[in-house]
Amino acid sequence: MPTSSTVRPMTPATVWLARGRHAEGAAEDVLRRSLEERKRSRAIDDFLELPEAGTETGTEAAPAERVFEARWRVDETVTVRARIGVTPGPDGGQEWILVAEAEQPWNDHWPSPAGLFWPKEPDVAWDRDGVAELSLREINPLPQDDKETRRLFRNAVRGGWHIHVVVHEAMTTDDRGRAPVARWLPPGLRHRVVEHRAAPQQHRGLNWALRDLKVQVPRGGAVVLPGTPAPDGYAAEDFSVRAVFLDGSEPTDLVDAVTRYAALPRPLPDGAEDALTALREDWHLLTLQEELERQRGLVAMYAEALEAMTRSRDLYREAAERAHEALAAYQESAAAAPVRQQSSDTPVASPLQQLTRTFERFKGRSSS
Repeated sequence: MPTSSTVRPMTPATVWLARGRHAEGAAEDVLRRSLEERKRSRAIDDFLELPEAGTETGTEAAPAERVFEARWRVDETVTVRARIGVTPGPDGGQEWILVAEAEQPWNDHWPSPAGLFWPKEPDVAWDRDGVAELSLREINPLPQDDKETRRLFRNAVRGGWHIHVVVHEAMTTDDRGRAPVARWLPPGLRHRVVEHRAAPQQHRGLNWALRDLKVQVPRGGAVVLPGTPAPDGYAAEDFSVRAVFLDGSEPTDLVDAVTRYAALPRPLPDGAEDALTALREDWHLLTLQEELERQRGLVAMYAEALEAMTRSRDLYREAAERAHEALAAYQESAAAAPVRQQSSDTPVASPLQQLTRTFERFKGRSSS
């Protein structure tokens, strides 16, 4: 059962998220070469490959995550920090999660973080949706079987990682009509969109498969699927496009629908909260100024701890001195005073009670 959006934290406006699967080869080698090239070309300021986490001897530990960090600037002054974690998948591939955060709310016209971490060459298979083996850069034809199509949509929209777009071809298209919609999207959206394409004869079966999601695709049109859970403010009619002309021209209405959908407030996808926490709290790629500020913060923290210890020591010493004074007074009065019957109903505080009160007063001071 999908998690309710009311109990999941929302995606911060400063954050960009993506997830995928690297189908073959060692993803860390591909990332290392790509980031080195980006640094040489000054597309990024710097990157860091974190040491692989150690495993316990004599036990079969889970495969370690390989982590790369990178930072760059957009609009000349806005710093972006990004982290990608790569883990082995169940069938030999490698799953990756990428989280980037800017100092200002994210602008989709900024470069795609996935496009900066991964190489641009189309033959490098890093761009697969790990859930349903769908492409993030190419068109995904629908299965011929309607039940399989229904299962595909049900599984694909779970988790909330990608924006799924379904386009129906009114007639069989030529090469001009085979260009994916991502080609016209702002750079920051190009690796977050999965485009499904239905052939002309699949229209009825397509809408049957979409009944669970409560959306329909107009003949020759398109729709942006709601996802599970659907973002706040989603209404199917607002993200349905009546006609998409697959003649090589820009599908402006569809681009507008995808862009508006991407701007809706949405819960963090499944697994994104841990990745975002790691980016914010376990960041290693520091500038010299950031390292200096970090060391200053540690010095201030240690100084505060030392001051607290000194203050506690002084309080205990003061309490011990007063306790000794009270004890001496008690011993002196006990030796000098004769034993006699108490004649008054009003109790008189003994030196022992005074000693107890001394400790109680100290306890109150130390707790405050």
